[in-house]
Amino acid sequence: MAPPGPEGGRAAATAPGKKITARIKRTLPVRGPQAPTLSELMRWYCLNTNTHGCRRIVVSRGRLRRLLWILLTLGAVGLILWQCAELLLNYYSASVSVTVQFQKLPFPAVTICNINPYKYSSMKDYLSELDKETKKALETFYGFSEGKSKVRRSVDEWNSTGNDFFEQIPLLKFEDFSRTATDLRSGQKRKIEGSVFHKDSSIVNSGDSNDIIGFQLCDANNSSECALYTFSSGVNAIQEWYKLHYMNIMAQIPLETKEKLSYSADDLLLTCFFDGLSCDKRHFTRFHHPLHGNCYTFNSGENGTILSTSTGGSEYGLQVVLYIDEADYNPFLVTSTGAKIIVHDQNEYPFIEDIGTEIETAAATSIGMHFTRSRKLSKPYSDCTETGDDIPVENLYNKSYSLQICLHSCFQKAMVDSCGCAQYAQPLPAGAEYCNYKKNPNWMYCYYRLHEKFVKEQLGCQQICKDACSFKEWALTTSIAQWPSTVSEDWMLRVLSWDKGQKINKKLNKTDLANLMVFYKDLNERFISENPANTLVILLSNFGGQLGLWMSCSVVCVIEIVEVFFIDSLSIVMRRQWQKAKKWWNDRKRDQSGKPPQAGDLERQGHDNPICIDEDLPTFNTALRLPLPQDSPLPRTPPPNYSTLRLETAFTEQLPDTLEVGQH
Repeated sequence: MAPPGPEGGRAAATAPGKKITARIKRTLPVRGPQAPTLSELMRWYCLNTNTHGCRRIVVSRGRLRRLLWILLTLGAVGLILWQCAELLLNYYSASVSVTVQFQKLPFPAVTICNINPYKYSSMKDYLSELDKETKKALETFYGFSEGKSKVRRSVDEWNSTGNDFFEQIPLLKFEDFSRTATDLRSGQKRKIEGSVFHKDSSIVNSGDSNDIIGFQLCDANNSSECALYTFSSGVNAIQEWYKLHYMNIMAQIPLETKEKLSYSADDLLLTCFFDGLSCDKRHFTRFHHPLHGNCYTFNSGENGTILSTSTGGSEYGLQVVLYIDEADYNPFLVTSTGAKIIVHDQNEYPFIEDIGTEIETAAATSIGMHFTRSRKLSKPYSDCTETGDDIPVENLYNKSYSLQICLHSCFQKAMVDSCGCAQYAQPLPAGAEYCNYKKNPNWMYCYYRLHEKFVKEQLGCQQICKDACSFKEWALTTSIAQWPSTVSEDWMLRVLSWDKGQKINKKLNKTDLANLMVFYKDLNERFISENPANTLVILLSNFGGQLGLWMSCSVVCVIEIVEVFFIDSLSIVMRRQWQKAKKWWNDRKRDQSGKPPQAGDLERQGHDNPICIDEDLPTFNTALRLPLPQDSPLPRTPPPNYSTLRLETAFTEQLPDTLEVGQH
């Protein structure tokens, strides 16, 4: 047999190296994208990806911890899909804050009051002494005289009681600031004692002292405590002084009597049309207002029916002709002629004195409306209230909550608590009475001082009361035209006088009439709602963007940080503290017994292996680079077990070459 050539010898020499390489490839798993199985590929991905949840699934020890990481990772994937879907939906949808709807709108409630609350002819018996004092003050200060007084004298108890208070609270003329004033009732000079409080110091200082008039209110229990109210205009001073005594007189008159002294529906209403159909007083509901007398509300909804209109325009709204009767006005209480109206919801209280719109006589007043519903977000977006139940103020008006109701109710409650009686212009709390001279001689001073605190927001009502979260609003556009016209004045007044002739025996004058039209300009319902600028989706997206941009972190990463830096760190600290405590206890017992330390005690204490700090499983390449434990010898090849060197062979005789080696 021929010996092998040089190429064959080289192939035979390299054959063992190839076999070793092939065996290593079969033994070590292939990592990375070239992995032969999906399991190896997924394992490689989990160990090398930046998605921390997948990595924690692989390296976590224990089935429970691995199961928790699987659930958390799957939950995070589900949340990502949900958030992405929400973002896409918001991206392709447009949200607006104002919604306009075209539909049949319910007609609001319209409350109408005569500016003059009570017929002056019916009130003269109650106001005769007050009117007499007012005319006397005008004559003393301005030289005003009507000649023979037309006011009847009355022996009623109102007047006999009022005389004392007219003397105590007269109108005063201030000639200078030396606390000296002239009593306009008697013409005598009097000294002003006690503390003086100016209602408007800027007006007092800027005006001429000879033109300043006012009145002084003092505490009945302490005469040194006084409040001086001054006015730069005599008209304002006289009206304020007159109203002060007027409210005191009206507070003593029973409600039933006051309703008879005011205007009835037949007195106020001449003609009525709604939505092109005729209407009458049966469509109006009466309620008594303390300052405006009998008022009448159209479409109040008390019978359970709320009228609506299907077409916009003046012809399809409310049209009424009002009889004002200017000749029967109180000359000192009101100085303008006409009516007041307010448009409001059926569940709202009509605050005529605050937001009423005045209607003038001898004119046609057209009021066009736009309806708007608004809704605000409550806490934490704003400090509004849904129903007012969370406001510690009793609702005295028995209507739906509003800021005005809360403020008026709060002031009335403070009035009852501080002054012992209720203010006449607001509803009565349970168990309270209206203030009057007889029972509460100190109420005027108390009321003015309390009102001063209320205006300066020192009473606490503005801090307690909140805006309502939802409310309805009718924006009004007013236009006025002369009515009736010159060419139609004659026949219209004749016809209206004929219609009214069965109740009054005089010809109507155009200054006694007012034409009112209230209608929808269009049937667009505007709905304004507040939407949160930052929803949960945006909030989570912003958090995720910041964490991902600056820390390459996600929710799962945060959970991992909590696990490592809180749970695991705490467990390590607790374990070490337990080991220290256990060692201290063993040393203490050993010191007491006098025994030397055992070698087994040191072994049971354990130690940290520096090569086991990382929980991640090492690969083949990283395992070769791991550091050796400190204070440990280098690994060496162990000595062979010589018993394994015995060869089982088929040769029974020793080979000749071995003998030669043995002989040498």
